[in-house]
Amino acid sequence: MLLKAGALSLALLLASRVLGLLRESALAATFGASGLADVAVLMLTLPDWLVGVLASGALGYVLLPAWVGREPQQVAASQRRVAQILLAGAVLLGLLLMLLREPAIGWLAGGLPPAARPAAGQALVWSALALPAALLAALWTTRLQHERDFLGMYSSGIVVNLVLLAAIALAALGTGGMQAVGWLGWGLLAAMLLRLAWLRWRQGPVAAPVDAAPSASLPRLGLWLWAVLSAGLPLALPFAARSLASQSGEGALATFNYAWKLVELPLVLAIQLVASLAFPAIATALAGAPVGGAPASAGVAVRSAFALAFALACACAAGLVAGAPALAQLLFGWGRMEPEALVRIAQWARTGAWSLLPQAVIAVALTVLAAQGRMRTAVFAYALALAAFLAIGAAGVRDGGALMVALNCVLAAVAAATVVALGPQVRQWLPWGVLAAALAVLLGLTLAVRLLPVPASIVPGLALAVAAACAVLGASWLAGSGLRAAARDN
Repeated sequence: MLLKAGALSLALLLASRVLGLLRESALAATFGASGLADVAVLMLTLPDWLVGVLASGALGYVLLPAWVGREPQQVAASQRRVAQILLAGAVLLGLLLMLLREPAIGWLAGGLPPAARPAAGQALVWSALALPAALLAALWTTRLQHERDFLGMYSSGIVVNLVLLAAIALAALGTGGMQAVGWLGWGLLAAMLLRLAWLRWRQGPVAAPVDAAPSASLPRLGLWLWAVLSAGLPLALPFAARSLASQSGEGALATFNYAWKLVELPLVLAIQLVASLAFPAIATALAGAPVGGAPASAGVAVRSAFALAFALACACAAGLVAGAPALAQLLFGWGRMEPEALVRIAQWARTGAWSLLPQAVIAVALTVLAAQGRMRTAVFAYALALAAFLAIGAAGVRDGGALMVALNCVLAAVAAATVVALGPQVRQWLPWGVLAAALAVLLGLTLAVRLLPVPASIVPGLALAVAAACAVLGASWLAGSGLRAAARDN
């Protein structure tokens, strides 16, 4: 069941993520690890990050259950009301971002040299202008999710990345500085508006809203607040790490961003995908069951999800540990990227790869907690983790590698908290053989990489990464029935 996603939807998601990597690669080739690269990365990522923290996940958590069984007119009425609220909030947030752009630059990209700060101020203005379209796109994407139009949802990311790639190409032809920021700014606005047009077209004719219908009223404010916290806090951790890393000097923000992209791709395409696809089976098995009294079918579903997510996490981590230099060279080692920055990208990605393990555990544990309606423990755990991470930053930690280690530690604490929250039955749910085998092979490979020379050239390095990932998956397959059960169920 976990692997039976629609082939077209999965292909579109993969295409969108690969285009996103190509976008980062093009930025690295155009600007290297310079202050202008920091400005470009900040401008192009800030609108969607703000939307992700404040709206995207929360809209899905709240509106999708509220729209179940509603008439199209009722859905249209609540959608219009939410759109009005989002647009008003976007205008207010955009104005604040414009007015407070100087302190915002200090918070988000403090290592920029004085010469790059005017460009950063202009970049924040472009980001503010893009916010309304980005927030409205999040709402319309939720509507397509309600309609199960996965083609429309995943294609929108392709539209954005294609437009931004064109804008980066135009910026590369310019003289740099303000002119490059201008090209990227117009490209950002065009990408946001074209995505909005695509999503609107996919919705088809809009049903006439029925404002007077009682069933069209919005869910209570408390539910929205919990949804925002549940969806936004996990996104805040890596963004806070990137902002803290930026304080260490020019180019640090872009370098950390590129390193995290190497970690983020397997996180989204493997681990979070497993959790998302496991949700229906887990929710069905846990339906009506009291906490601590789940049926045997729930244990099978949860154990399979844990086995598959953790084995994939260890395999991806092994691939990054072994092949990070080759991957960094392949994706970012061309154009104006400096060799020293490539070394840092590879080192930081190797360290960040270990965060995949706790995030795999968290992804499945949150799926179970969400199915039982018990997300508060996860929210508190993430809030404490963010507070602890910010305290580490306040203590003066700015090095990207050290911040990656801190991320690993706080995510491990969140994983422990969410596992404990599952209750005593988690002892039967965890596939201990798979966990031990995957972790043991990963540790062995990490030790070997430290002691033996690793090829930095692309082809041998990628071959070594694939071999390391296959070794982890092979050991996990042989270690116990958990991973074999996950494959057999699909």
